[in-house]
Amino acid sequence: MTSSTSPASSASAAAQPARGVIAGLSTLDRFLPVWIIAAMAAGLLLGRLVPGLNTALEAVKVGEISLPIALGLLLMMYPVLAKVRYDRLGAVTGDRRLLLSSLLLNWVLGPAVMFALAWIFLPDLPEYRTGLIIVGLARCIAMVLIWNDLACGDRESAAVLVALNSVFQVIAFGALGWFYLQVLPGWLGLSQAALEVSTWDIAQYVLIFLGIPLAAGYLSRKLGERARGRDWYESRFLPRVGPLALYGLLFTIVILFALQGGTITSRPGDVARIALPLLAYFALMWGGSFLAGKVIGLGYERSTTLAFTAAGNNFELAIAVAVGVFGVTSGQALAGVVGPLIEVPVLVALVYVSLAGRRLFTAKEPTRA
Repeated sequence: MTSSTSPASSASAAAQPARGVIAGLSTLDRFLPVWIIAAMAAGLLLGRLVPGLNTALEAVKVGEISLPIALGLLLMMYPVLAKVRYDRLGAVTGDRRLLLSSLLLNWVLGPAVMFALAWIFLPDLPEYRTGLIIVGLARCIAMVLIWNDLACGDRESAAVLVALNSVFQVIAFGALGWFYLQVLPGWLGLSQAALEVSTWDIAQYVLIFLGIPLAAGYLSRKLGERARGRDWYESRFLPRVGPLALYGLLFTIVILFALQGGTITSRPGDVARIALPLLAYFALMWGGSFLAGKVIGLGYERSTTLAFTAAGNNFELAIAVAVGVFGVTSGQALAGVVGPLIEVPVLVALVYVSLAGRRLFTAKEPTRA
């Protein structure tokens, strides 16, 4: 992800045990949990100490998403997508095991797991329960690229799976919302909720948060290699833009906590109730997907990509839908906000679990370029 993790160091690290892999990460990457904790603390302090900051940050929006958050997301996604070798995508699209597994995990198992956990943990809190189900329906198309890159996953596979999820998100989000909030609860004799969301609104978020950085990353590689050659692009250009991904991530975390820190600190009991099913969800989805990748013979890099794309969620879309349908002060919106605040530290921890789990894969894998 960052500038000091060169292709050579990544390749050599692949042959080392977990401790060597982690030691081979750049200083920025290796101490990412420290920077994230610092960013969370900074956001909470800013939100409490600077009067009117929330109003100022919410003044300009992209749909229902604060513009500063949108800029942070775009900034963190661009360097990762600029690293993708687009000439290798054909090898990924031909891997039916990977594509079919990802579709099943993301669009069949993931929403079902979140639905079950929401009802198990929050049977008496319908607003939070609905918010969590919406989070489960919004499959990840943004931060997953960061986690995958840090865990030395397959960048090209991540790009393809993110694009695939984006297409299915536009097509399936509304239908799955109707099924999991109205149809299935009705069959089971449970309380129902309505979710009216425009397909165009979903497509708009996909185009903004994936289309823009994807186009920028593709054009950067294509034009950079044409003008100066691949060696210059990968040894000179990528190390310069690489750190922007981490800076964008930390900036986004600061803004999120500054905007929502007051709500979170004033309702710690509710946040804890929402956090429990989320923790169970990330553990089940990531662990099950990682092991499934090994069982079907995907190798470490693609198993890692499969796991992170299955466990992550598109919190931008989940928050936007919850706010747009139920209101900014609703319990559904709070559940959407708590989602990324739990997801970020948990998936950072899973990066290290993934690197440690590398020893489970004994077959030699191709080195990352």
